[in-house]
Amino acid sequence: MNTRTLWIGLGLVTLLSFSVLLFFGKEIYRQKPPIPEKVVSESGEVLFTAQQIRDGQNVWQSIGGQQVGTVWGHGAYLAPDWSADWLHRESQTILGGWSQTEFGILFDNLAPEKQAMLEVRLQKALRANTYDEQTGILRLSADRVNAVKNNTAYYAGLFMDDTSLENLREAYSIPAGTIKDKERMAAMNAFFFWAAWACVTERPGSDLTYTSNWPPDPVIGNKPSAGVVLWTGFSVIMLLVGVGLLAYYNARNRSDVLDKSLLPQNDPLGGLNPTPSMKAVLKYYWVVVGLILLQILTGVITAHFGVEGNSFYGLDLDNLMPYSIARTWHIQLALFWIATAWLAAGLYIAPAVSGHEPKFQKFGVNLLFFALIVIVVGSMAGEWMGVMQKLGLVKNFWFGHQGYEYVDLGRFWQIFLFAGFIIWLFLMFRALWPALIKKSESRELLILFSIATVAIALFYGAGLMWGRQTHLSIAEYWRWWVVHLWVEGFFEVFATVVAAFLFVRMGLLNIKYATTGVLFATIVYLAGGVIGTFHHLYFAGTPTGVIALGATFSALEVVPLVFMGFEAYHNLQLSRATAWVKAYKWPIYFIISVSFWNLVGAGLFGFLINPPIALYYMQGLNTTPLHGHAALFGVFGMLAIGLMLFVLKGLTIKYHWKTRMLSIAFWTMNGGLMLMLLLSLLPVGVLQTVASIKVGMWYARSADFMQGDTMETLRWLRLIGDTIFAVGSVALALFVVGLKTGWSIDKSQKLYQD
Repeated sequence: MNTRTLWIGLGLVTLLSFSVLLFFGKEIYRQKPPIPEKVVSESGEVLFTAQQIRDGQNVWQSIGGQQVGTVWGHGAYLAPDWSADWLHRESQTILGGWSQTEFGILFDNLAPEKQAMLEVRLQKALRANTYDEQTGILRLSADRVNAVKNNTAYYAGLFMDDTSLENLREAYSIPAGTIKDKERMAAMNAFFFWAAWACVTERPGSDLTYTSNWPPDPVIGNKPSAGVVLWTGFSVIMLLVGVGLLAYYNARNRSDVLDKSLLPQNDPLGGLNPTPSMKAVLKYYWVVVGLILLQILTGVITAHFGVEGNSFYGLDLDNLMPYSIARTWHIQLALFWIATAWLAAGLYIAPAVSGHEPKFQKFGVNLLFFALIVIVVGSMAGEWMGVMQKLGLVKNFWFGHQGYEYVDLGRFWQIFLFAGFIIWLFLMFRALWPALIKKSESRELLILFSIATVAIALFYGAGLMWGRQTHLSIAEYWRWWVVHLWVEGFFEVFATVVAAFLFVRMGLLNIKYATTGVLFATIVYLAGGVIGTFHHLYFAGTPTGVIALGATFSALEVVPLVFMGFEAYHNLQLSRATAWVKAYKWPIYFIISVSFWNLVGAGLFGFLINPPIALYYMQGLNTTPLHGHAALFGVFGMLAIGLMLFVLKGLTIKYHWKTRMLSIAFWTMNGGLMLMLLLSLLPVGVLQTVASIKVGMWYARSADFMQGDTMETLRWLRLIGDTIFAVGSVALALFVVGLKTGWSIDKSQKLYQD
């Protein structure tokens, strides 16, 4: 297939995919669950106002938001899903009241047929939509009002300082006095009520709730819809069709026979003399290894909260570093060090490719470096201040904790980071421009590289599309533009292009084959990945069409990942092709591990939770971090390390490396990650899924279930994988430090002469 056809295909796929994404975005704006102007009793008592609900969303965000349990299944995996928990408690209060009034006994002691009768009545009462669109008033029955008041008292005690709930707070890793102000607590209760109301209230003219019957809870009538089952089946069919078509294309256009006679006999990069700006990149990697170690430390603390509540091996941390902060920093540091490694690789590669060092390029590289340091330190400090309730709601939005997973940093820091990406884009293009305007065999690959660079810089801007009190459904829509499109989409494309570039520059890959391969891979990624964003939004107050599109196209996302084994095998061949290539063994091995984790983490574990019926029962369970750890670190983290090692090799090209520490790092990081997943996250997620199917989401997330002996043992087993992984990270850091001190370099002989 010629490149012209592929370029046309890429343009059409991009245009059509984003058209669909934007159209349904408009539908989400139009069909989002309404926020009532007033929630009132039948007697006219005002329980909540619209402003309270909006302020309550901000209060929830200020304490960590999606880092403290989940709402609509999005967020952290310790503590309940507050929507599911609220509905369960509300339903139990109502059923208990009816049972006592009509039969004089507890509901649990009723005969099954009488329980069923009351549950049917409950479902009719809860699922009826009593919201008046004309007046904006939502009326609640006396029974619901009583249940709501019971819930508000319970949550006030939990998040404030009720001593009778101390054990439960410890199980949820929620410090006493998380919320100190009664007005703030009343507002957050209003938000919790509204989020739960949307989960159980049927849309006008429909038998589905605003969240498509999520969370699963048969007592309140929340069961999977016909569409959820239907589109699950269709997604499996699409996966099989996609794999078949890609297999055909792969068989017709690919040859895995490596002709070593065509490879260069000496390292084409051996004569590379790094420019001042390329040398200035080194400091980025000092920061990268520091952030890796800090991220692992916060990860250890975060995981340990699951077994020891608010302590770390007896050391009380809840008043200094509560779970919400530890988890926030753990996730954010991962994004920071991965992004820093990739940005640094781009800044190194651009002058190397073009052979052009623009004026003041080194100054720009140094300026960006210090800007990134300020963003890392400033955003982390702001998040801590926000969670510790030291900021007002407006200041918290701008400088504190936004409460949305992966984009927790305050709006000021978001804008600052976006500006940093723009500076990076400017630095990249001024270095690449001479090569872009020059007609050459590699020009098309350079254009692809440039497009990926633009996408990485600009698509982070989607995180600026919501405001302080933006509706949760809309905020989730734009948040997944960042998390899915930016991280999982364009980072993937950038990675593919960069890897191809490196192998082309080393003379190991034909430029024509690389260009067509990357173009085709980009088309396949985007064909499934753009609209596949919707698989995150099945139950986020979105129209039912989102389920159909998300199921279909997220299945296609998996298709290219199935063939990552071929990439791993091909790259392994390259690593053994000639004697000089062996100097790049460990950078290439980390690239090979990316192919493996793409297949297992993004492909296998991703598809485990992507089909609608699977996610219906699994959303918010430990099957999600199973996929998240394998994909985020296994794919993007390993690639970041591989790129870092390629750059470091370029900066120390003259000398042999002592690679013992790299060998330890590679095998322990990959092995530790696998043990972490198989010994802990996977079995915990599977057991939670069984509980969710049998009883409901509220039970799968409850303290009674999660604090059982089996679950506690499984969480302790994570220590094995975590420890091995940590050893690998320290080994990697020691190797990088050793490049500066000399213990990682064999200076007894030079690979290349000056």
